[in-house]
Amino acid sequence: MNRGAGSRSRVARSTLLCALAALAGPAWSAEDKSGTAGIYTCVTPDGRRLTSDRPIPECNAREQRVLNSDGSLKRVMPPQMTAEERAEKEMRDRRAEIERLQQVDAIRRDRNLVARYPDEASHTKAREAALDTVRLAMKASEQRVNELAAERKPLLAEAEFYKGKALPAKLRQQLDANDASVEAQRTAIQNQQAELERINRLYDAELARLKRLWAGASPGTVAADGGLSAPPKRR
Repeated sequence: MNRGAGSRSRVARSTLLCALAALAGPAWSAEDKSGTAGIYTCVTPDGRRLTSDRPIPECNAREQRVLNSDGSLKRVMPPQMTAEERAEKEMRDRRAEIERLQQVDAIRRDRNLVARYPDEASHTKAREAALDTVRLAMKASEQRVNELAAERKPLLAEAEFYKGKALPAKLRQQLDANDASVEAQRTAIQNQQAELERINRLYDAELARLKRLWAGASPGTVAADGGLSAPPKRR
């Protein structure tokens, strides 16, 4: 009984080994087809031609040719880069990717701009709507300044009774509060005026850009000031 069990165990191990060998065979075949195997050859800086069955360390900085067993060219291995060269290449690649994304964004922005403003009339209408919002706020501030001036008149009239004397605390507080409110409204008017100028500058630049696009300039090629920017580099 033991001999039978041992025989079955040996048969099982043999079957398992055959199966593993069958699985390993295609892997080696696939490796050969992938191009990792071959004859490596190169010429060193001093003119020596070297040949090996694996990459040649002496030629890491030079091009290496990989040949098939019949001598035909299988592929060419470019020179390996130093750590500094790799870092520089990665930096160049990052810059190129940033430029590519910026160009994609510029194209998208220009297309959206033309879709939003198909003509100058639509752009002018949008400008006026933006300005009107600020103009209404400025008008409200100016009206408040006039109201504060009217509120100040009776306070000043009351203060006339105290010429040469200290003003009552309540009257002084009312005058000071009026002064502070007027100053706040004047500051608001200055800020609103600056906002009007900012909006106009924005729409002026946008209009210059749109005029180029309406005239047929390709999206993404118009500079921020409305002029044509340099075309994107081909890579």
